[in-house]
Amino acid sequence: MSTPVDSRSSAVSRFASPALLVALMWAIQFADAILPGSFTGFGLRSWDTGSLPGLVLGPLLHASWPHLIGNTLPLLVLGCLVAVEGAARFWLVTALVALVGGAGTWLVNAPGTLTVGASVLVFGYFAYVVVRAVSPRPIAHRLAYALVALVVIVLYGGSMLAGILGAGPGVSWQAHLFGAVGGGLTALAGSARDGARRA
Repeated sequence: MSTPVDSRSSAVSRFASPALLVALMWAIQFADAILPGSFTGFGLRSWDTGSLPGLVLGPLLHASWPHLIGNTLPLLVLGCLVAVEGAARFWLVTALVALVGGAGTWLVNAPGTLTVGASVLVFGYFAYVVVRAVSPRPIAHRLAYALVALVVIVLYGGSMLAGILGAGPGVSWQAHLFGAVGGGLTALAGSARDGARRA
């Protein structure tokens, strides 16, 4: 039997994960601002096999403070919605979105294009939350997820669509698109695994 204290500590451990990820991004940006040179060179450079560590590093790096600030709130909100399913699920989704989103960006972008920023994760979390809402699950859970997905679509759907179809100069629609693909595929895989466990 869980106590209120257990529930609180469980919630803290879940939601600490997206907060920790955002804090890491801010710490990196502060370090980049005060140290010589620029960390953005460690991002993902398309068709350059030497930049493949950028699959992991790219989402942590940002070209400017406005770039980081613009990603922070949606990353926290959508990341916390993913983390509702647990810290382990949050980190798994984060890793798979970064890998799928980064790989698609690396392949489709013009050779030599440098991509940095957490928007690949933002779009991945958005797709994950929406796809999970329509996955097989007990009816009460499905309704709760559908309500959450509806709110997420109302709040972020327009900007997500614009970020893919109407991305301006210097904005990687490839990272947005393939981040969303990564999130959607991860949600489908998780739903299939959950269904197999219930069968």
